[in-house]
Amino acid sequence: MPRLKIKLTHLERMTDDTGMVEHALGNIPRRSEGYSTDDNARALWLATEWQKLLAADPLKRMESKQLLRLSTVYLSFLEYAQQADGHFHNNYAYDRTPEEEQPSEDCLGRSLWACAVACLDLPNPDSRWAAAALFQKAFQSIKKLHFPRGIAYALSAASLLNIRCGELSWAPEFQNFIREEMPECIEKLEARLLALFECHSDTSWHWFEPVMTYGNGVLPWALFHSFSVSGNSDTLLIAEESLDFLMNKMTREDGLIHPIGNHGWCTRECSAQWDQQPLEVMKLALAAEQAVSALSTPEKYLGVIENCRNWFHGANDLHLPVADTEECGGRDGLEAGGINQNQGAESTIAYLMTELIYWRTAKESKGSEQQRGYSL
Repeated sequence: MPRLKIKLTHLERMTDDTGMVEHALGNIPRRSEGYSTDDNARALWLATEWQKLLAADPLKRMESKQLLRLSTVYLSFLEYAQQADGHFHNNYAYDRTPEEEQPSEDCLGRSLWACAVACLDLPNPDSRWAAAALFQKAFQSIKKLHFPRGIAYALSAASLLNIRCGELSWAPEFQNFIREEMPECIEKLEARLLALFECHSDTSWHWFEPVMTYGNGVLPWALFHSFSVSGNSDTLLIAEESLDFLMNKMTREDGLIHPIGNHGWCTRECSAQWDQQPLEVMKLALAAEQAVSALSTPEKYLGVIENCRNWFHGANDLHLPVADTEECGGRDGLEAGGINQNQGAESTIAYLMTELIYWRTAKESKGSEQQRGYSL
């Protein structure tokens, strides 16, 4: 039976002592284009989650140690990027100097989520404490969030910490902060996403915005998270309804995953076919995984996760592998003229995170190891 495999070759190649480089030329880091906090937050999340999954496997101790080392680099990058008001500067040149930009709400949300996961699941207590400190400082900027994806990440982070608050006894002051601040935060952020859905959806358009753009899966994903805290039946209904709508827009009649292209996005009238991004596939798998946890009939969502994984291995519109399975890099997407061969940070993380979701779901779904013949 096949065992769970992960290689960190490309992830390590893209990471230096500062952080993860944003772009690549083929599989070579493009240092001239510097770093983004977005990618380092994603990488911290990825390294933390993979380390947790591999920790129980005695044959994966070397990979666990590598991931632990990488997580300290990514966490340190977030510390460097955090500003006095708690926000995170996003774009940095290769010499670590900040580039001119407008503050990114998505970056704030991703960083909050990464810090929440890290403070719960990093094995080193001092690293958990550092991630908690970054989260608490960033929390003061949550009230500035206006756009749905930043709200979704922040809502998911607050919900996760609220649910697992009992695990934070090692930091009683932070634990009290979570107990005092998260319930109201969750209530307000959840209400804002529900209001967006109410504003823009109708009988044929079950979505939070007039156009489906990028990273769509985080919106139903966040509502599944907050439902686990609020128990609001409307929240669960809209999470499922919007996820099913997204699945319909991203699935061909033959069952292949077909991401919404970023060369035109998806409107009520039409959906762009090309410039398909790996990130979209990962976010769909992420939302489907949360649906598996929240719903009593998860079978169709398990199938979606498997189809998302298969997309990276050639079950896509071009019938070409997006993943480099030899070194675990992820190519940058599918275009009308062929595959984009560059293996940047976002695409590599999207591939590795989709693999994680696939194996984690197989491990946690009752009897799935026996049914599918997996050995984890």
